[in-house]
Amino acid sequence: MAKMNFKPADVLIDDVWGKAGTPERDAMEARLKEEIQAYYVGEAIKQARLKQHLTQEELGERVGVKRSQICKLENGKSSITLSTMSRVFKALGIETATLDLGMAGKVTLW
Repeated sequence: MAKMNFKPADVLIDDVWGKAGTPERDAMEARLKEEIQAYYVGEAIKQARLKQHLTQEELGERVGVKRSQICKLENGKSSITLSTMSRVFKALGIETATLDLGMAGKVTLW
């Protein structure tokens, strides 16, 4: 049996994404962060929709988009603008939202 060589995860990440602090690594980490944020927003939309026993098609009708767009938003496969986010959450009966900017304070979105 051949001997297997294992690499620590941080070495493997450096091999695939480049060393920390390089433009390639910074770009990959930024994309990953955006994808994670899209996932969390999508999950929030999905959970609010399910609580109301709505289908994706029904929510899409309320918002004025097709079911496929709601599916993409819920799965984090589509970037969401603040205006779209506002329309979706208002359609779900969530009338206000606040963005917490940490030390800079909070901003009312809608």
